[in-house]
Amino acid sequence: MHSQSMTPDTTAVSAPVAEDAEVMSSVDDDGRVERLVIADITRDNEWLSMPVADAASLPEWR
Repeated sequence: MHSQSMTPDTTAVSAPVAEDAEVMSSVDDDGRVERLVIADITRDNEWLSMPVADAASLPEWR
């Protein structure tokens, strides 16, 4: 069995950032799997989600 370490890519991106963006996160439990949801609540349909088990924890980002 081959395992692979998933290290967050913290490379800076040279792209314009909306100064009026408001980003929030939440854990959604639909009964099957908990999912981390990250959304820009100032824009329609600007969100992403992933299983909590696949999300990096805060200590992993340090």
